[in-house]
Amino acid sequence: MSERTQSRFDEPLTKALDPKTAKLLTGVLDLRTVGDLLRHYPRRYAERGELTSLDSLEVDEHVTVVGEVTRMMRKPMRNRGGTWLEVEVVDGDRNKIYLSFFGKGSHVAEARLKTGRRGMFAGKVGAFGSSANRRWQLSHPEFELFEESEASAAEFAVAPVPIYPAGKDLTPWAIRRAIGVVLDTLGPLEDPLPATLRTRHGLPGLGDALEAIHRPRDFGDVQRARKRLKFDEAFVLQAVLLQRRQAAVAWPAKARPRRAGGLLSDFDGRLPFTLTEGQSAVGEEIAGDLAREHPMHRLLQGEVGAGKTIVALRAMLQVVDAGGQAVLLAPTEVLAQQHHRSITAMLGDLAAGGMFGGTAVALLTGSMGTAARRSALLDAASGTAGIVVGTHALLQEHVQFADLGLVVVDEQHRFGVEQRDALREKAGGGRPHVLVMTATPIPRTVAMTVFGDLEVSTLSQLPSGRAPITTHVVPAAEKPHFLERTWERVREEVGLGRQAYIVCPRIGDLEGDEGDLSAADDERRPPLAVLEVAEMLAGGPLHGLRVSVLHGKLQPDEKDAIMRAFTKGEVDVLVATTVIEVGVDVPNSSVMIIMDADRFGVSQLHQLRGRVGRGGLPGLCLLVSDFPENTPARARLDAVAATLDGFELSRVDLEQRREGDVLGAAQSGKRSSLKMLQLLRDEEVIVTAREEAEALLADDPDLSAHPALNAEITRLLADDRAEYLEKT
Repeated sequence: MSERTQSRFDEPLTKALDPKTAKLLTGVLDLRTVGDLLRHYPRRYAERGELTSLDSLEVDEHVTVVGEVTRMMRKPMRNRGGTWLEVEVVDGDRNKIYLSFFGKGSHVAEARLKTGRRGMFAGKVGAFGSSANRRWQLSHPEFELFEESEASAAEFAVAPVPIYPAGKDLTPWAIRRAIGVVLDTLGPLEDPLPATLRTRHGLPGLGDALEAIHRPRDFGDVQRARKRLKFDEAFVLQAVLLQRRQAAVAWPAKARPRRAGGLLSDFDGRLPFTLTEGQSAVGEEIAGDLAREHPMHRLLQGEVGAGKTIVALRAMLQVVDAGGQAVLLAPTEVLAQQHHRSITAMLGDLAAGGMFGGTAVALLTGSMGTAARRSALLDAASGTAGIVVGTHALLQEHVQFADLGLVVVDEQHRFGVEQRDALREKAGGGRPHVLVMTATPIPRTVAMTVFGDLEVSTLSQLPSGRAPITTHVVPAAEKPHFLERTWERVREEVGLGRQAYIVCPRIGDLEGDEGDLSAADDERRPPLAVLEVAEMLAGGPLHGLRVSVLHGKLQPDEKDAIMRAFTKGEVDVLVATTVIEVGVDVPNSSVMIIMDADRFGVSQLHQLRGRVGRGGLPGLCLLVSDFPENTPARARLDAVAATLDGFELSRVDLEQRREGDVLGAAQSGKRSSLKMLQLLRDEEVIVTAREEAEALLADDPDLSAHPALNAEITRLLADDRAEYLEKT
């Protein structure tokens, strides 16, 4: 946008509207500027005779319904004198909802509402009657008759009526009027999209699109406006991410090329298995990045068990061979300890360091003892430890490195912007290379948007020897004998010399939740707890087996001792929270039982399932739930049971989230800047926008020839809601 347009969009609503309306828009919807208001798009559009689907109504929900008054009746008040007014509203399909007015308001409504009048009615939904004969009701709704509004009945016959997301004390038509006032005084806009691009893709101008989305003449206007506004969001976001990638390429970094005859060569020569084609190919991509004098920024994603850790370790050894150090940052102490054990085991005597050659592998977590912590800090600062594994403790100011060359971030989404920046700054001169690993497969469009400034490598091929995992839903409430059979299966597997995990969403007190309890209903019983389930099983169905517990509130040495015992086969059944979700690798474990499975997200269930079937033994995963068939919670579990394809499940998972959650905005408590674009459904738009942004920035890297677009990008970057863009 031009400076004039930009300043108009940034104009406070208190200057553009009357004080009362501006205050309501800010207080109810957090809309503060003209731009905020114009980007508050209609949730839907009403057609003649349409009524909000009664099937979708929920008690206490604020809704707007559109329909025709078909009957009005005065009824006596129970247990006191006077009457109240009941109004029946019907849509074209003869769906009905009843309006209730009391006191003086009933006489005002009676004077305005007449049989045959059409309008919009907004209020909080109530219901009465039995479930078989339920009647929906709006008590004292706000309403606007079409004959009284700026949209006449004749206009309503052909023009869609925008229905806006509203709230208490703020009706959709009040929002509509406010937007109309702003549109009438907006004036001509300079377009951030170049005219040639708009022509190439058949996109209307920005001013026309805003007019059409808010005051459409027909649904063709709506479709054209949506096409343009979706493209805007995709294009500006991709331009921002591509500019960030360009900036990253300009940063200096020390090249860490491969060295013949070094640790990496020794390590590869000792591997007891052959790398998959995918591991080899991705390894070459990373090796090429590390050899450049600009920092690598790469995302490594893949299926559960695809071998991402071995790829990351080979990259770390390449950096150590080149004289640098590598850090592996894990989100939990359990995972950091597991990584330290597995890396040390894989390296064997190469992890000895000192006079024996190789390199030391240090572990640094927040709750280590003083002596162990001091030793790890000294090894990191002196360079004795070529590889340092740790948690957020690595981010503390007093942690120093001799020559930090590579940062590997495991489960990247669990670390904030400031935390990643803190570790990056420890590299001293230049910037370290960065490899981000995510164990949750990411759909293409999400990777392009959320991680659009990172190069993406994908491991989709599982190593040989990985056994298939069978998954079933156990409907414990409907079929209790299925749950009994679950415990029998655990005993059978243990009898064959194998081990089992049992995961619960809670530790044993209300402050110990470690699972994703977003699916929980407050009216349901409390989530099952590790301590209670372990006690019940040890004294009942699994009596005689060696049962142990693991959760986040245990002391680090306790957690480490329990995991070591389980790894050695000294524990038959481990009852745990989601601390075992990622990275835990015990090849002898063959059974995963997830209690209250409906309380976990789809991707989380897929991660937990991936803890079994890792050592050539067939895996069994049982999802225990009280939810009956034909419920959304059960449908999620059925989806997990139906496929082992993590990419397919990631789409199922993300489709159930708000767009802001996908971008990470909801985690920071801020709104997403995407109002129209849907990452999972608008793949073609996102791909096209990225191609166009790449071409434009190749010709005009600093956008000096496109000031309107540059101004729009500046607006987005100045907005703290764009925090999710900080992925470098």
